[in-house]
Amino acid sequence: MAKVIMVQGTMSNAGKSLLAGGLCRVFRQDGFRVAPFKSQNMALNSFVTKEGLEMGRAQVMQAECADIEPSVYMNPILLKPTNDIGSQVIVNGEVLRDMPAREYFRYKTRLIPDIRKAFQKLAAENDIIVIEGAGSPAEINLKENDIVNMGLANMVDAPVILVGDIDRGGVFAQLYGTVMLLPPQEQQRIKGMVINKFRGDVTLLDSGIQMLEEKTGIPVIGTVPYCPLNIDDEDSLSTRFEGTAPSLVNIGVIRLPRISNFTDISPFEMVPGVGIRYITRPEELAGLDMVILPGTKNTIGDLRWLWETELAETVQRMAARVPVFGICGGYQMLGRMVSDPDSVEEGGSLKGLGLLPGETVLKRQKNRRQVRGRLSLRTGILGMPEDTEYRGYEIHMGETRNEGGEALTCRADGEVNGLQQGNVYGTYVHGIFDTGNVAEQICRTLAAKKGVVLPENSGESFRQRREKEYDRLADLVRESLDMERIYGMLREAAWRDE
Repeated sequence: MAKVIMVQGTMSNAGKSLLAGGLCRVFRQDGFRVAPFKSQNMALNSFVTKEGLEMGRAQVMQAECADIEPSVYMNPILLKPTNDIGSQVIVNGEVLRDMPAREYFRYKTRLIPDIRKAFQKLAAENDIIVIEGAGSPAEINLKENDIVNMGLANMVDAPVILVGDIDRGGVFAQLYGTVMLLPPQEQQRIKGMVINKFRGDVTLLDSGIQMLEEKTGIPVIGTVPYCPLNIDDEDSLSTRFEGTAPSLVNIGVIRLPRISNFTDISPFEMVPGVGIRYITRPEELAGLDMVILPGTKNTIGDLRWLWETELAETVQRMAARVPVFGICGGYQMLGRMVSDPDSVEEGGSLKGLGLLPGETVLKRQKNRRQVRGRLSLRTGILGMPEDTEYRGYEIHMGETRNEGGEALTCRADGEVNGLQQGNVYGTYVHGIFDTGNVAEQICRTLAAKKGVVLPENSGESFRQRREKEYDRLADLVRESLDMERIYGMLREAAWRDE
């Protein structure tokens, strides 16, 4: 019978995803078959499995930590916000429909059989399941019929580790308040508390920890120091949006209101001497060496925002002298027109930036597939002599018709899924920069044009460097948490299929 343990947080971005990933890595290193699980995930960063099913990126990261293939069973429910009051509801990797928040709140208990089925599948194949909660278990306005925090912990009889974020202040109030807002039977599920993202002398916490333990009766099982790691984040609270200081090469990412799959930018963050800035105003584009338009959950709405903020005109002018690269929704925006005849998003049509000779028509059918093929950077500043084999995935609602552009990416079946013209490049392929050392090659090309030299790198691929980051995360967990206590929690907890 699979052992279970659950990581919950006092708030979003407390560090649940990374700590769950770190535990997956530790357990895998210790010889166990381990899998992550999150019953319901709200995020715009998603992934497509080899079966063509959609799941949250955080559980993909955790699966990579566990050294196993990502599976939709690890995240049976994915909510992708489409506006401020509703989301696209994805169940078992496929779109159910768009729902306003209140409708989903009433509907969600119907999904308990899907949650149970997914969990049973993982439990049958693994020794340990590391479960991640969502937000906070003390969101008392949402606790009724909870399926992702204590409701799930009760369902699978999981001991809980509660994580608080000291970097955002008030960690003792976070932890104490969360515990006190829970009914006694749920308080008893919390077997340990963790203080996350601490900077400074850890002994300064001693008196606070002692009082917290006395008041709650729950031990603090570790203090995790603040440690920058280049590992994919889950949601829009990501600190990476703060950007980096000016560097030898500077890349600007347009921070669209409904930005999605910003994890596509991660490979650039691992190149020494390269800075990333997230852009919301035209004046912030000054001095950049490349501009990226990332994915979005609302292409027409975010394209309208580009025109309203005058970012669209600024990017149009910049394309004469710097590369502009669009991915998925960003690729659609770079064309001449985006049309929505079936009201998939907002309906109507809107002119694109006109930097690529393509027109997009949004359709209700979502394209989801892993893809491999050929990347050909032939034109403009980024022109490279050799084609590169790539692997990635597509998630998009719509088709882009090529009206005379040169292929940037082709699938293995020969179908063009990306265009280039001059300094402008666009593709439907997420993960395109994960390929080999493509990101580093691009950055060195930009550096050479600028007359600067980037520091030498190790020669490792992005994926090799990412594996090292996972090992660093595991080391951090081992050094910071009382693993003996955690293994004790596991020994006392075994999920039983009812």
